Amino acid sequence: MVSFSEFHRRSIEDRDAFWSEQAQLIEWQTPPRQICDYSNPPFARWFVGGTTNLCHNAVDRHLAERSHQNALIAISTETNTERVYSYAQLHREVQSMAACLQALGVKQGDRVLIYMPMIAEASFAMLACARIGAIHSVVFGGFASSSLASRIEDAEPTVIVSADAGSRGGKVVAYKPLLDEALELSAYKPQAVLLVDRGLAAANMRAGRDHDWAALRSQHLDADVPCVWQDATQPSYTLYTSGTTGKPKGVQRDTGGYAVALASSMRWIFDANPGDTFFCTSDIGWVVGHSYIIYAPLLAGMATVMYEGLPVRPDAGIWWSIVEKYKVTHMFSAPTAVRVLKKQDPNISSDMTCPRSRPCGSPASRSTSRPRSGSVRRSRCPSSTTTGRPKPAGRFSRCATASSSRPRASAVLARRSTATTSS
Repeated sequence: MVSFSEFHRRSIEDRDAFWSEQAQLIEWQTPPRQICDYSNPPFARWFVGGTTNLCHNAVDRHLAERSHQNALIAISTETNTERVYSYAQLHREVQSMAACLQALGVKQGDRVLIYMPMIAEASFAMLACARIGAIHSVVFGGFASSSLASRIEDAEPTVIVSADAGSRGGKVVAYKPLLDEALELSAYKPQAVLLVDRGLAAANMRAGRDHDWAALRSQHLDADVPCVWQDATQPSYTLYTSGTTGKPKGVQRDTGGYAVALASSMRWIFDANPGDTFFCTSDIGWVVGHSYIIYAPLLAGMATVMYEGLPVRPDAGIWWSIVEKYKVTHMFSAPTAVRVLKKQDPNISSDMTCPRSRPCGSPASRSTSRPRSGSVRRSRCPSSTTTGRPKPAGRFSRCATASSSRPRASAVLARRSTATTSS
């Protein structure tokens, strides 16, 4: 059995062999010729010569074994709705969205800007872009028009996918007026806007530019849109920095390296298995949401929870109700949210089985890392913290002192090594 220190040392000293093994966690149309091209430091090109597709690995490859398993659980406590999609249903919705984007002129290599709340259609749009080789750029829903305009000008999207409105704390935030103003401010004009009308706010549709998602979707319900195989080094998405240090900068992620890194993190850091359920409480407007709401759980064959709402509405037990109802096995949150919950009534939560792993997504104090207080005090949650730079969103795990039953990296390695040997 390999120890954690040996495992880590090999990843440094025998880099290419190590990552060649990790690359087997995803499917390739063409295997890579070179694992890492570091001929132009500090820039690295991963899995050179390989071709793959994020959507294929996140959705299509699971259809044979788990087409009826839950894939996406979209919950909104703002609109009191819950929608559950199996892998087969997600596959169908993503193909319909991909066909809609293609009908609006999107081609491989084009950019698609997504300005949406935390609803299922946002995930359809992201996966559809990956499916057809378009580069998505998600902007946090509700961003001011000027901030949105600067990102539109830089990304130059062929299509913008948006919604009439989002909601936070029961207050509707109308997106369409913000988007219309941003398009007036922007020197660049997209070909089309695809709008998801949730019926939350009035949305003035501009003829010739704006298209209703439901109407266009009805024309492509049975669309068959094959995955476009992408060179591993091609960009999968662009995500902009906050702009607090000047003009927002677009950070691009590749395709192959990103997929392998996420698949590896789910196996070795989160100890995730197909059929498990992952609940990341972030937002798709941030890189953690890209990675651990959409892509990573689906790459691992899990169900992923996509949540629109606050952690304390309708009460501070809402997250734990979701955990209980959908048998969440892994929960990924932030110390900020934990601190909010610790201030709530400790009698709200019930005595229930807590997620097997509960990492935190930003620096946490020792006391914050302990979930057995506040509204989570009755549960003994194995807990760890993860750290990583905001936009790259690589995950580095260390155990927190949450409980004596916390999973350690060596234990994960032991379980995985045993499983590999027995298989």
